Amino acid sequence: MPVSSGVHAALVPGGVIGNGRYRLLAKSGADDRSNAELWRARDGQLNRDVALTVLLGDLADNDAAARARRTVERAMHAASFTHPGVSRVIDVLTPGTGIRPDEGILGMVVAEWTQGTDLMDLIAEGPLPAGAATRLLEPLGAAIEGAHHAGLVLGADHPQRIRVTSDGRLRLAFPGPRPDAIARDDVKGLGAILYLLLTGRWALPGGPSGVPVAPTGPDGTVVAPSALHPYLPHELSSVAVRSLEDTSVGGIRTSAAILQVLDQIAAEEAETALIPAVASSSRNDDQVVWTTQRPVQDKQQKKKLWISVAVLAIATLAVIVWLSVQIVGFFSDEPSRGGGPTVVVGQPGSNGQTAPTPTPAGPVQPGQIGVYDVTNQPDNANQASRAVDNNANTFWRTDNYFQQFPALKPGIGLMASFAEPVRLASVTITSPSEKTHVQIRVASSLDAPLEETKIIGEGDLSNGQTQIQLGEHEPTGHVLIWITQLTNAGGGKNQSEIREILYTRAQ
Repeated sequence: MPVSSGVHAALVPGGVIGNGRYRLLAKSGADDRSNAELWRARDGQLNRDVALTVLLGDLADNDAAARARRTVERAMHAASFTHPGVSRVIDVLTPGTGIRPDEGILGMVVAEWTQGTDLMDLIAEGPLPAGAATRLLEPLGAAIEGAHHAGLVLGADHPQRIRVTSDGRLRLAFPGPRPDAIARDDVKGLGAILYLLLTGRWALPGGPSGVPVAPTGPDGTVVAPSALHPYLPHELSSVAVRSLEDTSVGGIRTSAAILQVLDQIAAEEAETALIPAVASSSRNDDQVVWTTQRPVQDKQQKKKLWISVAVLAIATLAVIVWLSVQIVGFFSDEPSRGGGPTVVVGQPGSNGQTAPTPTPAGPVQPGQIGVYDVTNQPDNANQASRAVDNNANTFWRTDNYFQQFPALKPGIGLMASFAEPVRLASVTITSPSEKTHVQIRVASSLDAPLEETKIIGEGDLSNGQTQIQLGEHEPTGHVLIWITQLTNAGGGKNQSEIREILYTRAQ
């Protein structure tokens, strides 16, 4: 007689399921979205440890039984796929074929056991450095990409289904995708796991209890990891967020795009690792990574330390005094407005010169300028005013991107606002960034959505001054310099800089 969902007396450590073949050793987690429990068990016939994904429910519930059958079928199809990033499916069981009808189990996926540690244990003491997160995630990303090419969905979208191998790789240890899961869910799962490694927070619905939920902004989108931890690389932070977004608004569609960024970060980490460490002058401890021994109390070293602290304190006091003098100049800055794209506004500097008074024709100085970004991750927002400070020796520069737009974002720009509506004849941009493609757009407001702005001119920048003639347009108070293609310096480095922008009023 079938038992109802929630009555599973055998699912305790030491219990035996699967017609007496599998003895439960320890519970690894639960995926409540599919009413599944994840267990480490002992195969009594083959005398080895296995990973069990146990689908619970009432056999009388036809819908639940159908969903469990679909999960088991998809896991069986994935049994032919082998990759170091995925635990191999050994067997699948259903009621009547390996499962007794009175066990309250609708299906079970048996996979080889993954030696190592739980993913949740790895981040228990806090987020990981970017390099470590990248190295851990790459094998799982490669497995997902390979599975998708084979027409398979893995179901790698829950942190308790993932384990860390003894050689430092993330692995899908409990296969068995939800019946309605699609390849996009694997991509979202990969982004959510990256977010978890970088922040210690889970960014998808249905995560395990006790794990902090990723914060969201006013528009409901997940806050970027770099906003929580500014030291994180912009590219890695952006790819984590864009993996979670809807593809209709710029979300990443495939795991290949994520892998490309992971490879670039790993390459940079490898280059950094080539810098030799400072060798010890007194002991042969080149191979020591860490030690549990207490440091030797060296009085001379302690004296040098106190001197260094004193010097640092004096330097800090000097900086504070300098900041106190400089901070007055910032009181007139207008705050950026919320909603829509991020526009970080700054007043243009004057280098001791007075901005020219607007004339019927000729140069016109904007009242303010800021970085315009639709992903809420503006590039070097505090440098925007350098593009209109009448000094070609200063500049605003984009971040360095491993991939050209629109791989990680559709573009980046500078939004200028004028004291009164103007009709421009041309915009002249001074820049060393050849082949950077820019569009000149007019907007109704500082934070107008990109699709509501209008292109009135565009062109490729040359090394030096580039004048872009503008088409007819109504007088406007807001003009956007929108970069859609960065200068490619080779080696995965795409970056552009703008030294000066000259706006010329029409007759």
